[in-house]
Amino acid sequence: MSLIRWTTPAILLASSCFAQAPQPPEFEVASIRPSTASGQGRVNMGMNIDGAQVRCVSFSFKDYVGIAYRMKAVQISGPDWIESERYDITATLPPGSAAGKLPDMFQALLSDRFHVKVHREKKEFAVYALVAGKGGFKLKEIPPDSGADQDEPKDVVNAAGTGSAAGVGVNLGHGSSYSFANNRFEARKLTMAQFAENLEPFADRPIVDMTGFNGHYDFAIDFTPEDFRAMMVRGAIARGVVVPPEALRALDGTSDGALGDALQQVGLKLESRKAPLDVLVIDEALKTPTDN
Repeated sequence: MSLIRWTTPAILLASSCFAQAPQPPEFEVASIRPSTASGQGRVNMGMNIDGAQVRCVSFSFKDYVGIAYRMKAVQISGPDWIESERYDITATLPPGSAAGKLPDMFQALLSDRFHVKVHREKKEFAVYALVAGKGGFKLKEIPPDSGADQDEPKDVVNAAGTGSAAGVGVNLGHGSSYSFANNRFEARKLTMAQFAENLEPFADRPIVDMTGFNGHYDFAIDFTPEDFRAMMVRGAIARGVVVPPEALRALDGTSDGALGDALQQVGLKLESRKAPLDVLVIDEALKTPTDN
């Protein structure tokens, strides 16, 4: 189980002087292979971008769709297998490629190799708004040059995650990371938007960052053993892991009220709201991609 989630800003391509539609960016070449199981109830996954190549390990099909269409997992609907089937992708970037074009390249790859067809809808969701608590926000923003990952150039991204029943560890690249283990969520250099997105799989509904805080923060939040176990089970279910009946019993009598109570430690709270969100529906997709 891993909680990696990867999003990039959209890049608007300039139209030609003849007003012709620009050619969508594509990978020069790409290899897609089924992922090898990690074993012992453990999942290892990651993404590396070094300026010339993109390497993704053990991402689910749903993860790739999320990257390609800039959507959260909860906003993607399709066959059951899109969560359980995992693939390794190695792709070569065209010369001079910008990171902002990666979603378009993945979108073209999914269309070409998996024959993906989608449509969009609007759906109202019950969500949690992540906002400052009554006592005020208790975190101190990290200065821009504090804790910077000097060993990772700006055009290189290394993101990875590991997960098991014991806990989760995620490296988001460029010094941002978190771990959720031993009844404790510890964050390093996270934005509130990243926190909301990576906390979401452990909750019973989407979490939307509405704090208005745009800095990076180091912090830790402690949970009771019972709440930790329940959140880990929710996280496993969100990642498509088959959870045995005895583990599901950890959810009996629990609610996200406990999560909201824990967030008070850092001056945050969750407010129940309704919000219309975009939904991406996968109409068609091959489970086995066409040959490399």
